[in-house]
Parts: sequence; C-alpha cells; structure tokens
Amino acid sequence: MRTDEIDEIIAKALEEDKQKKGRSGKSKRGGNKHTIRIIRKWLNIIFMIGFVAAVIVYFALPERRALFFGLGFGSMLLKIVEFFLRFMF
Repeated sequence: MRTDEIDEIIAKALEEDKQKKGRSGKSKRGGNKHTIRIIRKWLNIIFMIGFVAAVIVYFALPERRALFFGLGFGSMLLKIVEFFLRFMF
C-alpha cells in the first residue's frame, strides 16, 4: 500500500467516526456530556457551600469540632466525586 492510500483510509475512518458521534449526541462511553456538566456544576456549588459552612463552624463554634470535620470531609467527598466525573466522562 502507498502512503496516499493509507491516508485516504484514515481520513474516511475519521469522517465516519465524526458522523456517528454527531447523530447520537453522546460520547463513545455512553454518557451524556451535558448532563454530566450540570451534575458537576451542582456538586461544585454544594462543595463550596459546605466548605464555607465548615469554616464558619470552625471559628464560630470552636467546641463543635465534630461538626466541623463532618462538614469538611463531606464537602471533600463531593469534590472528589466531581473530580472523577470530570475525567471519566
């Protein structure tokens, strides 16, 4: 095979792949990117609210360390879930 023929085969395969993705509206992994983006946005908003609440509890209620740690670790768990959603889909 000549390089021209190989380049033509690759170009056709890429074009077919683009057309398949365009029709389905979903990525190859089966997830809907728009839905994942909305979920990530809400997870980030909840994370920020939880983090601010944890900081407020830390300074306003120093005797309630368990509440501070619960809010902090819960917020971090949400951020970790968002992180994995970002790179998996």
